[in-house]
This record gives sequence, C-alpha cells and structure tokens, in this order.
Amino acid sequence: MNLIVVGASYRTAPVSILEQIAVAPADLAGVLDRLLAQSYVSEAVVLSTCNRVEVYAAVNGFHGGLGEICGVLGERAGRTAADLADHLYVHYDEAAVQHAFRVASGLDSMVVGEAQILGQLRDAYQAAIDHESAGRLLHELMQQALRVGKRAHTETGIDRAGQSVVTAALGVAASALAGGHECLLGVDCEHPVGDLAGRPALVIGAGAMGSLSLATLARSGAGPLTVTNRGADRAERLATAYGATAVPFADLPAAIAAVDVVATATASTEHVLTREAVARAVEGRDRPLVILDLAVPRDVEPAAAEVPGVVVIDIDRLAASLRTGPAAADEAAVDEIVATEVEAFLAWLRGADVAPTVAALRTRADDVVTAELRRLAQRRPDLTDEQRADVAHTVHRVVQRLLHSPTVRVRQLAAEPGGDQYTALLRELFDLEVPRSAQAGEVPDLEENQ
Repeated sequence: MNLIVVGASYRTAPVSILEQIAVAPADLAGVLDRLLAQSYVSEAVVLSTCNRVEVYAAVNGFHGGLGEICGVLGERAGRTAADLADHLYVHYDEAAVQHAFRVASGLDSMVVGEAQILGQLRDAYQAAIDHESAGRLLHELMQQALRVGKRAHTETGIDRAGQSVVTAALGVAASALAGGHECLLGVDCEHPVGDLAGRPALVIGAGAMGSLSLATLARSGAGPLTVTNRGADRAERLATAYGATAVPFADLPAAIAAVDVVATATASTEHVLTREAVARAVEGRDRPLVILDLAVPRDVEPAAAEVPGVVVIDIDRLAASLRTGPAAADEAAVDEIVATEVEAFLAWLRGADVAPTVAALRTRADDVVTAELRRLAQRRPDLTDEQRADVAHTVHRVVQRLLHSPTVRVRQLAAEPGGDQYTALLRELFDLEVPRSAQAGEVPDLEENQ
C-alpha cells in the first residue's frame, strides 16, 4: 500500500479552478464514497479550504490511483482529468509524507506559519474517521502530521506574527482603503499601510472563517461591527460574543451600504453578492468599499469588481499581495523538524510493512507444527495426553526459538532505508502470501493532538 497526495492550491490554480473542485461539508461524504468506490483507492482524506483542495489516499498502484483520483476531481469540476492536469500537483510516498507535514506546519500556506490550517486538517481527518474512510496508513499519517504541526508552532517562532489568511486579507483591505479612490480604481500609486480602526465592517457567514473574521476585526478596532448569516441564531450568538450587531440576511443590501469593509465567508455554492446587488448597495455613496471574498467557491460574482469605487479581494488577489513571511531562521527550524519527522514516519512505515510478513511466517510455522503433531497422533496412538502435550510444547519452543532471531533482525533491517527488499526476500524464500492491504488499527483519540 502506498501514499499519494493529489491536489491544487493557490500556488497552482486560480480561484476559478479551486471553486470548481472545492468540497463543501455537505458534499464531503459523497466525495469520500466516490473515492473509496475506485478499485485502486482503499483509504481517503479530503482537505478543502479557501486556498487548497487535496486528496490524501492509500492506493495499491501509483498510476491507477492517480488516474482514479484525478477522475473524481474532474467530475466535481465538470472537466476531464487532462483539463485539470496543469493545475494539479502529485506527491507519492516519501514526498507525500513531507507535503502533509509541511501543510500541517504552515510552511505551504499562503500566509507562512498560519495556525488555522492545523484545525482544518484536524477537521478533515475527523470527517474521514466519522465516514470510516481512513485506515491504518492514513490514521498514522494524519496523527503524525497533527503532531508535527503542533511541534512547529510550539518549538519555533513560525507563527510569531500571529497571522492568518483573514488577518492578511484585512491588512490588504486597510492598505486599499488608505490608498483612496484612485488606487481602488486601478491607477498606479503607492498607497500607505492603513488600519481599520473606526471603520464600520460587516461579516457575512457565521462559520469558522466568519468567526475568525469578526474576531480579527474586533481586535483591530474596526467598528461598529455587524454580522449576518442565513441561520439567524448563529449570527446572534457570534454577534454577542464580539460585541457586534446581528442583522437579518434579508437586510444584506442595507447592511453593505452602511460599511466600508465586507468580509464574506459562507459555504454557499452560489454567489451571495452579485454585481447588481453590490452596485445597488454603493449607489450614491462617496467613499470606497472593500469586499474580502474568503470563500471557495467564491461568494462574490467576479463582475462585482467592475463596480466603480469597489475593490474585491479574493484568494487570487490576496496571494499576489502577500510578500512578507516569518524569519528565515524560523522556517529553517520547522524544515528541520519536518525532515526529522518524515524520516521517523518512513521508518515506521517500513517496519509496519514487514509486520504482516512476519505474522504470515509465524502462521506458516504454526500450520506446519500442527500438521506434524496430527500425523504423530495418528502414528503413535499409544501416547498419553500428557506425552502429546510435552511433545507439542517442545516442538513449538524449537520453532519459536529458530524464528526469533531472523524475525527480530528483519524488523530492524526493514526500518532502514531500502529495507523493503528484506521483506520481499522473506516472502520469496518462504513462499508467503500476504494480503496487499493491512487491516485498519483502532481509531486514535484526536484529543491527544489538541
């Protein structure tokens, strides 16, 4: 069984592609079912965030698994796998482990070092547990990735700036507002870095990203703050937590007209803000409006950016605006943690691979002993039960002592680089038949990685 990661992120695909393959929570079970229905895919975890969509899978063949996963992603996008090829990246075995650990550590994030991805990865793993789509291999990978991410954030200063995609987006919004109308309309200018203190702001959506947006706006001193959501109860609870005002979703146009900043992050599969709605909301106003579209699929119709006095900052524009990151020493420290943990995981993987072979060898030995004892009982019916028990005990001890040293040694050798050849040799020498996939172990407790 091998590991594979197939995905697209802000690095490889525009938001128009990401939103086509994005997996909403309501669709996740169906996508996992579709993946597990493939002949080469035996385990799957799907990570879908505002700037990446990735499938982590255990497969019994690289090319077959890759083709099937790309096919499932193509189905979601309404495209052929070939159409998506230019936007996808693929990592296999060691590279897949390294990628998972870099993602969990925040090294592959749009805002390097952001900690939000760790929670998103935990949620993706929990969803796979709930759907029973993670087996032995992905349980171990996800558990280790969460642990590596936690190490990166506790042992280094990778997240010293405390940034997330939301804080970065709000920083871009502040700069845009400080730049005035000319900058918003696309005229070349050096706009100063501004802040959002005293700026009225609206958050659309009361999920995890909406909550983070409202919390970040509150810390920045923006206000007054309003929040709206299709489910009014969630909006009310969120507003109470951060001293904001909840407004009915039906009053969205009026709420937009009253603010300078809109942060929208819903799970809607359709545009929440159309060009027409945005145009009506800003009609007659003499100040700019900045809309942060933090959703994938996008909440804001792309044409809304054409409305005079309005700037729309989506994931594409945000990626192009970010230039800063953590100190090189912090990144180097996390890289070192990742490298060490990757080697430790590969050693476990090599050792785990030999375990079924050793078990098969011991089973073969037990079968041989049982058959010979049965023949002995037929040839020597005069032996008492006590005598037969003594013979059986002695033979079993001899076999176990003969097997002990070679099985211990093959476990040690298998844990070293290139150790898979020893496992293959053991199978060949003793003509052992070992199932291609191992049984999934117990579901681990996620609380250990909180």
